[in-house]
Amino acid sequence: MPPKNRKVAVMGYRSVGKSSLCIQFVDGQFVDSYDPTIENTFTKKVKVRGQEYGLELVDTAGQDEYSIFPAQYSMDVHGYVLVYSITSEKSFEVAQVIYEKILDMMGKVTVPVVLVGNKTDLHVERVVSTENGRRLADSWKAVFLETSAKQHESVSDIFTRVILEIEKADGNLSPEGKCRVS
Repeated sequence: MPPKNRKVAVMGYRSVGKSSLCIQFVDGQFVDSYDPTIENTFTKKVKVRGQEYGLELVDTAGQDEYSIFPAQYSMDVHGYVLVYSITSEKSFEVAQVIYEKILDMMGKVTVPVVLVGNKTDLHVERVVSTENGRRLADSWKAVFLETSAKQHESVSDIFTRVILEIEKADGNLSPEGKCRVS
């Protein structure tokens, strides 16, 4: 079976760890310096449930609630990873705004999304509860994960889960997550 190519946009407020998550996933390293991203693309081959995927990650510039949603992130994008920092209420609010903009751009009721609460290593500075993150993701029928790019905690899960969400939206997986034979 040839690899399936899937394009995923990683979006969120500035300095929530979008690039750190991408670099940790692709290169297995944590970059501590903060250099605002304009836009980077990372590619990685991954195998999920026996199927090879060519994953193209678009690491986007930080958005805020006033950002115009860039049209290029609604075209040829199969799924979204929306990242907020558990230490920033503002970033949590911006993730919600971005989600609404994605739905508006796509003209859909739901899109394949993984909501990520990053920076769990800074738990003493936590202001967004796990419960609030989970509740928001549930309201979107999205997957919710908390991660630490720094400690490489649940990082690859994000991208495995977004692939599964894309497959589910394409009708290739039943909702229980079982493979469907056609």
